[in-house]
Amino acid sequence: MMKIRVSFVLALLLLSSSFFLQVARCQSDSDSEDAELVAETVEEGGDLGIVDDDVQDFGIGNYSPAPGVETVCVFPKNPTKLVVAGQETELLIGMKNEGDQHIKVLAVHASVHLPFDHNMLVQNLSTQAFNNASVPSSVQATFPYIFAVSKFLQAGTFDLVGRIVYEIDQIPYENTFYNGTIEVVEAGGLVSIETVFLVSLGISLLVFLGLWKTKKGPKVETGTRSVDASMDEWLEGTAYTQSKASKLKKKK
Repeated sequence: MMKIRVSFVLALLLLSSSFFLQVARCQSDSDSEDAELVAETVEEGGDLGIVDDDVQDFGIGNYSPAPGVETVCVFPKNPTKLVVAGQETELLIGMKNEGDQHIKVLAVHASVHLPFDHNMLVQNLSTQAFNNASVPSSVQATFPYIFAVSKFLQAGTFDLVGRIVYEIDQIPYENTFYNGTIEVVEAGGLVSIETVFLVSLGISLLVFLGLWKTKKGPKVETGTRSVDASMDEWLEGTAYTQSKASKLKKKK
């Protein structure tokens, strides 16, 4: 029984380690693919204009995407998409223009929503306007976006929706470059995958040591008296019991 418990704990250790390593590997692979695309856009995009904060209403959320325009989003050096409340977070937007006309990029905007209902707006983030930013035909470009959620926002999982607004031949269009979850944490409350793995490993080791020190239960021995009594009942009336009775009389 002790060997079975030890084997079970070792199996848990192996499964937990493989799980966290696989999660880290999947996140790094996915982010590396997006990072390669953004790296290409940096090289090909060139000077994209001056970035400026602006409160101008660009009608964000009212336009449809243009055909041949693709966007991708990367959180540089932040594969787990952790957002510290009250602190700035940077992301990069890669835009690819496969159309025949130039794209004039107007602004980038994002908002935070409850994950189970996007109609429940948590916070409207800043709108970042671009001056003299364009993407020629068959060219890729990268645009930075820096945002900060409220320092009073409770830690938890939220959905971030990011949109980029642009014009083609003076007609406005809009692409959603990110629509996914982010993990908001309080300042000083960062938890990495490595930390979670080490905590899980420590708990498993404590359980393993506890099982190792567990004493085996006492053995239960069966007495012979009860067995002899039951045997007498089975042999009652046979030649064995008769001979046994005659021996007892002789002894008396």
